[in-house]
Amino acid sequence: MQLGTRWTSGQQPPAAVPTSLHAQIAAVDAAVPGDGLGQPRPRWTLTFLEGRPIAELDTGAIVEATANGDVIVRHDDEDEFG
Repeated sequence: MQLGTRWTSGQQPPAAVPTSLHAQIAAVDAAVPGDGLGQPRPRWTLTFLEGRPIAELDTGAIVEATANGDVIVRHDDEDEFG
């Protein structure tokens, strides 16, 4: 069993986050608009499903490794099977 972790968008991912996800996480972080009112940035949550890493941002953006090793970005309201 692997435990996940949390970190703030825009920060370096913790060591527990596989490097294969880093580029796509950085791309999603770059797309998160800044908040001129000083609100905190959203946070990422890393979990593992069947041994595959899944990083989900509080906004619903998901970066995950597929069963064949590809790294994809999707949103939690998208049908991953469609």
